[in-house]
Amino acid sequence: MIQGRVHKFGHNIAVDAIIPATFANLSDPVELGRHCMQNLDPAFVRRVKPGDIIVAGSNFGCGLSREVAPLAIQGAGISCVVAKSFSRFFFRNAINAALPVLECPEALEGTEEDDLLEIDLLRAEIKNLSRKSFFTAVPYPDFILHLIAEGGLIEYARRRLEKTGESFGKVPK
Repeated sequence: MIQGRVHKFGHNIAVDAIIPATFANLSDPVELGRHCMQNLDPAFVRRVKPGDIIVAGSNFGCGLSREVAPLAIQGAGISCVVAKSFSRFFFRNAINAALPVLECPEALEGTEEDDLLEIDLLRAEIKNLSRKSFFTAVPYPDFILHLIAEGGLIEYARRRLEKTGESFGKVPK
């Protein structure tokens, strides 16, 4: 279960708006998080509390495919992004980083800034506790739920290689 306050954004939020290109060379999520959304909302990172949720419109994460964009969101303290739709690159980068992202068009119209949401990833259910409403998101396939539970693609691969006795850098026989 995820529970947090809503930070609402509109349509076509580009990767460059999530993390300005000036900081795209950073790799530390906490440092990236300090600059998350700063060009759209300079006060964003001061308002975010750990566990909060972004709700946005269509095509969230459009533009360039920067793997650091989901890391910046996580580093800011956001636990989940709910949007009408996502750019395909951003969606995959988010899953690889174990940042839950849910497609739910109704959530955009049915939430306001600072509403309290409760999200059940397994059931793809979103409850707006502030407005006593309920939304169903597009459910994840089991393999994506597994990747998120494992901590993302790198952690999943690391654990899988440890089970087989292989390591990064070695080519399996």
